[in-house]
Amino acid sequence: MKVAIVGGGPAGLYFAILLKKSRPDSDIAVYERNKPDDTFGFGVVFSDETLDTFESWDKESYERITEEFAYWDDIEINYKGEKHRIGGNGFCGCSRVALLKILYERARDLGIPLHFEHEVEPTTDFSDHDLVLLADGVNSRFREHFVDHFKPHVDLRPNKFAWMGSTKPLDAFTFAFEETEWGIFIAHAYQYEEGRSTWIFETDDETWEKAGLAEFDEQQSADFCAKIFAKHLDGYPVLTNRSMWRNFPMIRNERWVKDNMVLLGDAKSTAHYSIGSGTKLAMEDAIALFEAVEATPDIPAALKLFESGRREGVEKIQHAADVSLVWFEHVARFWDYDPVQFSFGLMTRSKAITYDNLRMRAPEFVDAADRMFAEKVRLKGFDVDIDDPATPAFQPFKLRDMELKNRLVMSPMCMYSATDGVPDDFHLVHYGTRAMGGAGLIFTEMTCVAPDARITPGCTGLWNDDQEAAWKRIVEFVRGHSNAKFCLQLGHAGRKGATKLMWEGMDRPLDEDAWPVVSASPIAYYPESQVPQELTRADMDRIRDQFVAAVERAERLGFDMIELHCAHGYLLASFLSPLTNTRTDEFGGSVENRLRFPLEVFSAMRAAWPKHKPMSVRVSATDWAEGGLSDEDSVAIAEAFGQAGVDLVDVSTGQTVNWSSPIYGRMFQTPYSDQIRNEAQVSTMCVGNITSADQANTILVAGRADLVAIGRPHLVDPFFAANAAAWYGEPYLQTVPQYEPGFDQLARNSARDRMDLEELRIKARPKTRAPSVEEKRVQQKPSFIQAAE
Repeated sequence: MKVAIVGGGPAGLYFAILLKKSRPDSDIAVYERNKPDDTFGFGVVFSDETLDTFESWDKESYERITEEFAYWDDIEINYKGEKHRIGGNGFCGCSRVALLKILYERARDLGIPLHFEHEVEPTTDFSDHDLVLLADGVNSRFREHFVDHFKPHVDLRPNKFAWMGSTKPLDAFTFAFEETEWGIFIAHAYQYEEGRSTWIFETDDETWEKAGLAEFDEQQSADFCAKIFAKHLDGYPVLTNRSMWRNFPMIRNERWVKDNMVLLGDAKSTAHYSIGSGTKLAMEDAIALFEAVEATPDIPAALKLFESGRREGVEKIQHAADVSLVWFEHVARFWDYDPVQFSFGLMTRSKAITYDNLRMRAPEFVDAADRMFAEKVRLKGFDVDIDDPATPAFQPFKLRDMELKNRLVMSPMCMYSATDGVPDDFHLVHYGTRAMGGAGLIFTEMTCVAPDARITPGCTGLWNDDQEAAWKRIVEFVRGHSNAKFCLQLGHAGRKGATKLMWEGMDRPLDEDAWPVVSASPIAYYPESQVPQELTRADMDRIRDQFVAAVERAERLGFDMIELHCAHGYLLASFLSPLTNTRTDEFGGSVENRLRFPLEVFSAMRAAWPKHKPMSVRVSATDWAEGGLSDEDSVAIAEAFGQAGVDLVDVSTGQTVNWSSPIYGRMFQTPYSDQIRNEAQVSTMCVGNITSADQANTILVAGRADLVAIGRPHLVDPFFAANAAAWYGEPYLQTVPQYEPGFDQLARNSARDRMDLEELRIKARPKTRAPSVEEKRVQQKPSFIQAAE
């Protein structure tokens, strides 16, 4: 096999090593434009898990790497004069120069020629090669030459960073945050060999400009950073190596393969330094490509296998990096946090670490986080235990006079099972069972305010006496047999009305018996959907009054809370989004104008609803579509509702237009709740692929939401909250004595199951390279004592 590798970085070198080991007769050549010692940066980072991978694939290079590395188990966070150390992380730092030398030597030992100071042009004819690796870095000339084929997307992030170094020794991966007269500066620092540490300095663009860093040369920047972080550097100098300020490029490519050529490493994809995965990503690319080549002798098939098999793993790492970097870009959002909460948010920012596995790593730290959370609850007027606090998800919460026993919520979920808007026995069992399941608050599905406000013929309503009587039966059962509070969600489908039941074709128009639909503007949802009538002022008055009439019925029924649905492209949401509101009157244009009618409806409802009872509003914080709601719009919308008297913003996303492109994942909508809560200064409830109480605890302690809505898990487990309470050793949540013996049994079983699971997780951990107690003792002795021994 004849292989050319363009770029002498870790990705190409590691693939060459693996292939040459497996196929000694392969003709492999590596071409690098720079000299052997021309390397940018200082150290690179690998986790224990990554080291395990290296050990299994090439033990010789692994052993050399581990001879060179500096190992640490702790992460240290320095914020506002407090220091928190969190163990159990297992990382090593290695000099980038040393890593490359190890791979160079390993490649040479295997007989692989390395051609330095050799520029390969993108026009080079490689037709006589079986395989060509394009591993020529972030600024890949090959990727740009074939830009129309690879279709790269380069997202230059707004923060500025400079990659520097120091002789300061560090025994932990260290984050340091310093507030200056210009703004906040961040240091990401770790030791990578004896007497050497990497220091990446970061700040937002506005702070960078105010500090005058645009005018500084490399040494002046280093001196500036040394002054800002003087107390962390302890007099050690800051070193440079092409350490200019720049913006980090998040790189993705629609295609990775062209003919016999394949992108690898940074040319293909990057991951932000805040999760330390750039070199790991590159070397794991090499492993995946080698596996694909070994799996099939046909190179086109192997490259197809590589791209299809590797893409998901890369995208997961990049998604984690995206979430992580956004935390640092918005660190000012959390600047007033308690230091424990700030540190907890930092540790859990990428969602890879959660409340439960952080407790396994650093139980004392999570105990402190629990106490911190309980203290905040006590400041709200609750008499809660501070010394032995309840798990955060089981701490109480209050909205006006409504007190919740815990913060787990059953999310509103349409059942599409009513007849003429009347809920029946299905709804009685559905809501009654889940109320008895232990959630602090349960929501109804979107209940429509008029016959033509329905999404489907199966939607519930509250516009006549028959519906009111049916709801009364449900409300009385919930109130009589549970501690759960009950919220009625009211909405109007707008242009997404007159559609089929979900399981017959979600949002698809009815084939017959459809009713006319309305919206902010005459824009159909699907091409085959009805074109809605644009609302007139008279229509707005009628619909506003329909909402108020439903609120009056809700008060007679005894609901604890009302939510106004302004999300998911329904009528009121169609006013909020610029994608669905093209009006030129006072209800269109600016976000203030687009808010006008939804706020009018909300204010009328608020006036009709008792002052001691809370109201919430559900919003789509992003449309997941170009030209849709901006982050600034969403904050402004939440602030406006807050000023109008809303008590809680229920933060959802999307479903505004049929061509949206949401980015799904665990807790994928939580960042929007985080932003609205901390910038608009309103209480929020988050929702969206939240599947466990562990995730709920993570969200709550980090200050990303005040309540956590669980949707689909409640469909298959009505007793979701009760199971979670048993898992965490919390007391029985309900007032149903018939079920208490079952909970007692569940609690005993859960205690054993949790212990077993933790043991399994401990056993499944990658092996640690941390020095033993004896090794640490020797390392800590003065050198003259070690020599004497």
